[in-house]
Amino acid sequence: MQQMTDEQALAFLVEKPRTAKLATVRPDGRPHITPIWIDVDGDTVVFTTWHESVKAANLRHDPRASLCVDDEQPPFAYVIIEGEVAVDEDPDTDELYRWAARISGRYMGQELAEQFGRRNAVAGEVLVRIRPTKIIGRAGIAD
Repeated sequence: MQQMTDEQALAFLVEKPRTAKLATVRPDGRPHITPIWIDVDGDTVVFTTWHESVKAANLRHDPRASLCVDDEQPPFAYVIIEGEVAVDEDPDTDELYRWAARISGRYMGQELAEQFGRRNAVAGEVLVRIRPTKIIGRAGIAD
C-alpha cells in the first residue's frame, strides 16, 4: 500500500467521476452520510446542494465535514478529506451555473453539462466548499 501526497490525493478526486460520500454532524450529534458529486478548485472540494437538504442544515449548524472517495477496482484506493465548510447561501447565478455545469459534466458527460447545470443553478441551491484540514490517501491497497 502506498501513501498518497496531498497533490496525488486531490488529483485522485478528479481523475474520473467517483461518487463521494459526505459525512456531516446532525444537531443532536448523530452522524449523517450522503452520496454527492464533487469537483476540486485548487485544494478545495466544491459541490452544490439544495438549501433545505439535511446536509445543508447540518453544515449550517456545524461546519465540520468529512468525505470519502474510493476506487472499488483492484488494487483499490481511497481518499478521505476532513475539513471546514463554507456554505454560500446566495451564490452569484453565473458562478453557481459554472460549478453546477462543471460538476454535472464530470458525472453525466459534457453533452449534458449545460442541461444539468441549468437545472441545478436555481434559487435555493447553495454552493459548498470544503477547505481540507486533513487529507488521507492510500493506493495499491491490495498490492
